[in-house]
Amino acid sequence: MSTPSDGFTTSQDLEDTGLKLEKVELERVNITAASVAETADEAKGTIPEDGGFRGWMTVVGSWLILFSTLGYIYAFGVYQDYYTRVFLSSHSPSSIAWLGSFQLMMPFASAIIAGKLFDSGHFHSTIIAGSIIFIFSLFMLSLAHEGQYYQIFLSQGLGIGIGSGLIFAPATTVVSQHFRKRRALAYGTALTGISIGAVVFPISCKNSTLLPQIGFAKSVRATAYISLGCLIGGNLLMRPPVSTTQVGRAPADVMSFFRDSAYVIFIIGGFIALVGVYFPLVYMQLYAIEHAVDNTLAFYSLAIINGSGVIGRIIGNHLADLYGVWNIQVPVTLLTGATIWAVLGISSTASLIVVSIVYGILSGGWLSLTLAALATTASNPQEVGARVGVSMAIVSVGLLISAPIQGALLSSQFLWVRPIVFSGVSIIFSYYIKE
Repeated sequence: MSTPSDGFTTSQDLEDTGLKLEKVELERVNITAASVAETADEAKGTIPEDGGFRGWMTVVGSWLILFSTLGYIYAFGVYQDYYTRVFLSSHSPSSIAWLGSFQLMMPFASAIIAGKLFDSGHFHSTIIAGSIIFIFSLFMLSLAHEGQYYQIFLSQGLGIGIGSGLIFAPATTVVSQHFRKRRALAYGTALTGISIGAVVFPISCKNSTLLPQIGFAKSVRATAYISLGCLIGGNLLMRPPVSTTQVGRAPADVMSFFRDSAYVIFIIGGFIALVGVYFPLVYMQLYAIEHAVDNTLAFYSLAIINGSGVIGRIIGNHLADLYGVWNIQVPVTLLTGATIWAVLGISSTASLIVVSIVYGILSGGWLSLTLAALATTASNPQEVGARVGVSMAIVSVGLLISAPIQGALLSSQFLWVRPIVFSGVSIIFSYYIKE
C-alpha cells in the first residue's frame, strides 16, 4: 500500500476525491511499476495477491509457453543458414531473411487482437487457439518441399507467426495480474523461457537438421513434439486471477490511449529501438565468420547471447522492483545501444565471447523491462491487455523493416560500419526520446 511519503495523497484524501484514477495518471511515470499497479488495482477493488501458488504456477506455465514459441522463433538463424545453403538455395539470402523478419514481427503485430480478447475475458480460448495454430504450422513446415518458398512462408512465416501472436501477449500479461510488489521480477522470470528456448532449439537443429541422415522433415517434427509437450503443460498451469476472469467486460477505449503522452512517447521510442536492437542477434554469426573468428564459436555466439539474456531478465527486473522500472529500463536502453557499437571491436575469440555476453545480458533485460514498463501505462488492470496489444502492433513494424534495412546497408561488400552505426544510433536516439 502506498503512503504519503511515496508522493501520494492520504487514503482519506483519496476517499474525498472518489479515488480518482487521474491522480494515478499524473504520478505513475515517477514511481515504481509495483506502486502504480497497486494503486490502480485499489481503485478498482481488484488488488491481486502478490503471487501465491496460483501466481507462480502461472509464471511456470508462461515460461513453458514462451520457451516453445518465442524461443523457437529466435532460433531462426539456424534455418536461415540451412535454407540459404541447401533447402532454398535458389533464393537469395535477402528473400530468405524476410521469413525471419515476418515471423518475428507477427507475435507483436497480432498482439492487438490477442490483447482485446484477453481484456474481454477470453484468456484460455485465445491461448489454446494460438497453441493449435502454432503446432499445426510446425507439422506443416515438416511437409514443405525443397525449393518451395511459398510453402515455408505460409507455415513458418505466417502460421507460426500468427500462432505465437495469439499466445505472446496473453501469456505475458496474465503474469502481471498476479503480482504487485514483485511484478517486474515475475515478468523477467517468465521471459527467461525465450532465452532458454533460443539456446536449446538452435543447438538441437544444428545437431540434427543439418545432418543428411536425419533430414529436414524429421528434425522439424522432433522439435514440434517438444513444443507440443510444453504448450500442453503451459496451458494447464496458467490461470488468470479470479477477480479478472469475468467475460463480457466493457471494451477498453483505445483512442483514449493516444491522449496519454507517456504512452505515445513509449510507442515512438519502442519503434525506433526495435529497428536496431536485434542487429547482433541476426548478424553476429556472419560478422564473426567474416572476421576470421572460429566458425564453431561463431555459431555458438547466438547461444551465448540468448543464454546470457537469462541473467539480464532476472537481475534487471529484480532491480526494477527495488528502484522503479523506468529508472532501470532507460539506462539499460542506452547501454544496449553502446554495446552494439562494440561489435566493431570483435577481432578474436575473447572479444566475441565478451561482447556476446554483455549484449545478451543487456538486450535480454531490455525486452523484459520494456514489457514491464508498458504495463505501468495502464490506468487499471482491465486495459493492460489492450495497451500491450496496441503498442506491440505498432512497434512490430520496426521489427519487420529492421533486417532488410540493415542488410541493404551491409550490401554485398560487407560494409559493417554502416548497419552497426545505424543500429546503435537508433537505440541511443530512442533513449533520448524517453528521457
